[in-house]
Amino acid sequence: MNFNCFDKKLFFLAFFLFVTSLLFAQPTTVSGTVTDAHNKQPLPFVVVSFTGSTISVNTDNEGKFVLTSPQAYSHIKASFLGYKDAGITITPGKEQTLDIMLVPASTQLNEVVVKSGKKPKYRNKDNPAVELIKMVIQNKEKNRPESYAYVEYEEYDKMQFSLIDVSPGLSNKKFFRKYKFVLDNRDSTTLPGKSLLPVYVGETLSQYYYRKNPEKEKTITLGQKAVNVGGAVDNEGLSRNFRHLYYKVDIYSNSIFLMTNNFLSPIANSAPTFYKFFITDTIVVNNKKLVELSFTPRNTADMLFEGKIYITLDGNYAVQKAELTINKHINLNFVNSMQVNQEFEQNPDGRYHLSKSTMLANFGLTTNKKGSLYGIRTITYKNYIVNKPHPDATYAGSGEVVSDSSKNRSARFWAENRLDTLTTAESKAYKNIDSLRNMPSFKRTLDIATFLITGYKNFNTFEIGPANTFYSFNPVEGSKVRLGGRTTPEFSKRYYFETYGAYGFKDQRFKYLLSATYSINDKSIYQFPRNYIKASVQSDTKIPGSSLQYVDEANFFLSFKRGTNDKYLYDNSYRLDYIHEYENHFSYTFELNRLTQAPAGSLYFINTDNNGINHHINGLTTAEFSVGLRYAPHEEFYQGKDSRAAIPGKYPVFSLDYDAGLKDILGGQYNFQKLHARIDKRMYFSQLGWADVTFEAGHTFGQVPYPLLNIFHANQTYAYDIYSYNLMNFLEFVSDRYESLNIDQHFNGFFFNKIPLFKKLKWREVASVKAIYGGLSDNNNPALHPSLYQLPVTATGQPITYALGRTPYIEGSIGIENIFKFVRVDLVRRFTYLDHPEVAKWGIRTLFQFYF
Repeated sequence: MNFNCFDKKLFFLAFFLFVTSLLFAQPTTVSGTVTDAHNKQPLPFVVVSFTGSTISVNTDNEGKFVLTSPQAYSHIKASFLGYKDAGITITPGKEQTLDIMLVPASTQLNEVVVKSGKKPKYRNKDNPAVELIKMVIQNKEKNRPESYAYVEYEEYDKMQFSLIDVSPGLSNKKFFRKYKFVLDNRDSTTLPGKSLLPVYVGETLSQYYYRKNPEKEKTITLGQKAVNVGGAVDNEGLSRNFRHLYYKVDIYSNSIFLMTNNFLSPIANSAPTFYKFFITDTIVVNNKKLVELSFTPRNTADMLFEGKIYITLDGNYAVQKAELTINKHINLNFVNSMQVNQEFEQNPDGRYHLSKSTMLANFGLTTNKKGSLYGIRTITYKNYIVNKPHPDATYAGSGEVVSDSSKNRSARFWAENRLDTLTTAESKAYKNIDSLRNMPSFKRTLDIATFLITGYKNFNTFEIGPANTFYSFNPVEGSKVRLGGRTTPEFSKRYYFETYGAYGFKDQRFKYLLSATYSINDKSIYQFPRNYIKASVQSDTKIPGSSLQYVDEANFFLSFKRGTNDKYLYDNSYRLDYIHEYENHFSYTFELNRLTQAPAGSLYFINTDNNGINHHINGLTTAEFSVGLRYAPHEEFYQGKDSRAAIPGKYPVFSLDYDAGLKDILGGQYNFQKLHARIDKRMYFSQLGWADVTFEAGHTFGQVPYPLLNIFHANQTYAYDIYSYNLMNFLEFVSDRYESLNIDQHFNGFFFNKIPLFKKLKWREVASVKAIYGGLSDNNNPALHPSLYQLPVTATGQPITYALGRTPYIEGSIGIENIFKFVRVDLVRRFTYLDHPEVAKWGIRTLFQFYF
């Protein structure tokens, strides 16, 4: 920048005046007393501040204050709950004394009058309790840990499950005497008036780091310990499943996820709409005045809490303590009671952080609490440090780090590093359960329970099952028997084998599966993150357009189907798969598959040559190479020893698949490409429940016969299938391009809770809509290209398989779930293509499911 002489003079004059003002400026100091304008009594804990600044003080117990700033301010403001704000003009740069009188707000009661008449209607308007909760909501973001640039702390997480009030004389009965050392290990201190018998204890000690920009969270597990039940129980998976039920509670979040349900936080943005708030007390803790704010649901059956929160009046409007419980009328299965207690400590900067969180729940099949299960999760936070940066290496890598050494810490390590204590009964539980799992009688009991739940009979290194596939039937194979099994992680953590053999008495053909899997990362192939290669050979039947896998199609309970169901395929495949999952929940798969499909039952493959002569095709062979990409941020799983199931969360799941047909390679007869994309998202709507939304799109490039086109997933069983079209017939539609939308809405009893009978039954409403739009291009239309396979028709020449026209296929349903706590029943309605043969306009479908 260039200065001329005049500019330089102006610059130095301005600089001289600025420096002079700093040197000779006088601080602004205001002192005085704040009193009630009506009764003239001094008011403690009033916030007095310079208007337009962050400089403020609280009045002492006598209402006195001294407010000072080196800058010149011309106004101050005094504010206090239940009083109108007072703004006063002051003289900048001088020391002055002011007496401030605050006028009570119009909503403040001068006296309490007890009347026997009608209870006054609760209102949000002019309600000081609602005004206070609005201030808490306005200040939420600054009171969350994420408002700091850096946060770190130690976390100790203890989980305990116990049986409640088991009969003291049970251990003296003949059958239970051998288990006396377990049954007599009681805890009578944790829950006053109750006797707890610990059956599970788990502990985790970790170090947590947070960086705001670029945002990154990292948790390093320092120690991990839990009782080992043994048998087919995956102990790490069990701990993870328990933690999912007892999710970490963030009081500042709009929703609190517990027991697989979303509860609206009492300080959610919409809390005043669903809760009633009352100021019930004011207390002083460490010379800090707190307001006890009680709250209760407007509708006691909604997914809401009741309880108390304690709010600071230091200008932060932070939660200093929280006590949350659920109403006994809430529409929640198997949970007799639930409570969340949280305590907060003050940071050096005056804000508060969570220091301890305790979640307690009583589980039972009935409301009788005797003999039920009691779970307690206690999380303790220590060494809380804010705004202390670390090198980038501290935050790099996986968000969760669990080393093998952390799982094998010594007793001395735990004694020196626990941030909380174990009760005597909890300490004994480790040794007792260890002794119990080695008892033959307990092993037999656990083995029977595993078979009933999973359908597999365990023989340590090998297990036989699943039991529901031992017998099934269908029109093509008749009665079908099958026996199979698989190795377990006890056989090897690197090598896994699976097999089955089956026989159909009507078609008199054998079916089989042989597969071998090698785990590259030396972890179980059922545990995240997976990294394995698998080779398999399989020969079995398949229904075209069925989304069910082989194991499911052989299920006895799915053998019952509506309408005509005699169009099958005999599939023979040689397949090689590679799956690699990463800690960030991105994964990819490669697949090479040689597949031969032969028509079975009344299905046929017929094409026409140039001379107009029809030819029956015995089989169709393809060689396909596939690549799949999947990204599921923050995905969690229900983890078993030999299985896992993804837990739907609030984050979307993205999938992209590419499939290429290779002609003249491995006997492949066609060149083609397929592209498929899918997005899954669980959407939460607060008190209106949640919806599972799925969007899919697919396109087939190249000319192929109809078995290689997109055959829409149909369902002719009487079970409701969330991801299939429940009133569409098998093989009814084919296409080479499509887009689909599937919405499955669960209202969690929002409407039924307002109807007395339904509220008592705890039924819940569900609704769904499924739509698919697509078509068949001229390139793949057999009517235009006779060399392609003809679309199937009936014996009388009536079409069975169609291409979608300009109208999408649409079906919807309304239903009731939570019948007997496990059953869902839907009334399904089909809206389009009702002129097709053997289609139903209406249908009733059932589904067995488990939700809290």
